Amino acid sequence: MIHGSDLILLGKIAGTHGIKGQLKVVSYSGERENFLSLSSVVLKELSGATETFVVAAVSIQGKKVLLTLEGFADINTAERFVGREVYAHQDQLPQLAADEYYWYQLEGLKVMTLKDELLGTLTSFIPTGSNDVYVVTSGDREYLIPAVEDIVVEIDLAVGIMKIDPPEGLLDL
Repeated sequence: MIHGSDLILLGKIAGTHGIKGQLKVVSYSGERENFLSLSSVVLKELSGATETFVVAAVSIQGKKVLLTLEGFADINTAERFVGREVYAHQDQLPQLAADEYYWYQLEGLKVMTLKDELLGTLTSFIPTGSNDVYVVTSGDREYLIPAVEDIVVEIDLAVGIMKIDPPEGLLDL
């Protein structure tokens, strides 16, 4: 998320695809299909400058998202976007079920056990295919917490806490 805005970081443009202006986007989300709902994107340059573009087309190809921006129909005009981060306004993302969350909502939560022991802060995610793994850090210590109902028992976004019930051995060194 860009501080102070409703923009959500979705990925980064890794290159072009073909000669018709398609851009290969590496998705930072486990749900590449979220790109299919976008009508516009905000691209951020290394300098921090941002520009908004209308999405002409989106398709999923394996682990990559192919994005075409309106007005950029050939490789020569689209090449300038390689390396930029791709953001979208929060309201363009599909609504989730009550017990589902986007990664941006979970990042930064304090993670505690049911015994109120603070493990650390959820800092990143590892998509594995079957379930995500939450990376929780505290100083130089890192915990890998499987994102499954038996372990993650409560998420309170308003308070900023995730409670887990770790099985024996999960938190051992």
